[in-house]
Amino acid sequence: MKKFILSSVAILCGIILFAQGKVSTRKYILSDFTDKITKVVLPGNGIMESALRQEVTDRWAASPFEFCTLEEFEKLKTSADYYFLIPAEGKFKGEESPGIVFLTLVKGGAEQEGIDPMTEIISLPLSSAGAGSGRMLVYLSSLVEAIQSYTLAAMQSEKTAYLGYAFFNDNYSRKGHFKRIYMPQGDLSTKVSEKDKEKYIDEDDFILCDENEADEIFDKGTFGTLVSFVVAPENPTEGSYSYQMLIESDTHVIYYIRKHKITDKSPAGFSVDDLKRLSRRR
Repeated sequence: MKKFILSSVAILCGIILFAQGKVSTRKYILSDFTDKITKVVLPGNGIMESALRQEVTDRWAASPFEFCTLEEFEKLKTSADYYFLIPAEGKFKGEESPGIVFLTLVKGGAEQEGIDPMTEIISLPLSSAGAGSGRMLVYLSSLVEAIQSYTLAAMQSEKTAYLGYAFFNDNYSRKGHFKRIYMPQGDLSTKVSEKDKEKYIDEDDFILCDENEADEIFDKGTFGTLVSFVVAPENPTEGSYSYQMLIESDTHVIYYIRKHKITDKSPAGFSVDDLKRLSRRR
């Protein structure tokens, strides 16, 4: 995906250079986030639009916000007076078509085409493109809160401003190994064998369950639990990626998020490598 390639270049450079010769860090670029209006772009999809409107109304507190349509976004996106929170399909290099919808925060600016050239703050995976699963409606609240918490932290730290979603993994390394994990069987990669499960999954605090049980645990806000959520294309092609997440039920904080390229040897879902990472210190 072009925007992630551009982000990697920014990390290496450490600065963003503008045509006028002005030099700005990402922390500086974000310094006006809490003062500017965030336009929440409603996608025109009945269920998704209603859910996004409700979650933002209930949870967005980091900046003033207003809702707008895709048509209004096209007119306003060149204005530096706004940030935009928008569900946007992302296409990785090599993919035949977009495979994942991301919830993305971008900053408006100079004349643009599409979203890629805009200043991307953070993108979090929401659903597969096309017909996303109903689970995205369960975990949308977490993504809305995570985007705010990351951006506020990035305003204070240059290092954080370049981390992107990797920022959240520190939560697991610090205290996630004390939490009980609920993971639907379908969130595991098909390459995870029974032997791997016996080696890395402790039935007392790492519970394999069905989606309904995991989502119910999350909906109840069960204390001390992490629930898994996987986002991957329904029909992956060369270049497609799978995202694996663990989200805390009672706080909605993301504790773990990693991605891997989908191949025949590495299908979508939590891989053996993910399980190794999660089992450390448990």
